[in-house]
Amino acid sequence: MPINLSKGQKVDLTKGNASLKHIMVGLGWDVNAFDSGSDFDLDASAFMCGANGKCPTEKEFVFYGNLEHPSGAVKHQGDNLTGEGDGDDEQIFVDLKAIPESVDKIAFTVTIYEAQERRQNFGQVSNAYIRIVDEDTNQELIRYDLGEDFSIETAIVVGELYRHNGEWKFNAIGSGFQGGLAALCGHYGIQVA
Repeated sequence: MPINLSKGQKVDLTKGNASLKHIMVGLGWDVNAFDSGSDFDLDASAFMCGANGKCPTEKEFVFYGNLEHPSGAVKHQGDNLTGEGDGDDEQIFVDLKAIPESVDKIAFTVTIYEAQERRQNFGQVSNAYIRIVDEDTNQELIRYDLGEDFSIETAIVVGELYRHNGEWKFNAIGSGFQGGLAALCGHYGIQVA
């Protein structure tokens, strides 16, 4: 039975579950019955941050344009351009044992591609969620449904995996940003052209 989190709630992942090594982070969403004239292309990303909350280099930004961290610890399964169908729309696999010591936190985000040009925002998206699955047992451990709290935002920090006393925990963040992916990159110390 997965733990259903609410915004701001934190939960232990590895404490009491020492066998947990490989997790799948699934992100999903539906688009409301609203036609902006374009498909909604939502993109999941992972920012691998040091103790200062910033990515040391662009390699620690894992997204549709950089599908795998050099360590192999974080692998994005690729871009879903429409979000149609049931289940996860995008998935990111994490090998907890392979995460470099210099990484204290991995933030999982969702942005809307070309949101400004397409006049789209998260107020037009529903049923957004993040879930964490033990990849080895296929058991869903955590689920966080974001609810419908967003109106004008074009980027969301959904949640973060973070190291605490040598164990991994998960924090349900659910905070929105305006300015899409560029705003998130700036927040996590990545320079964008």
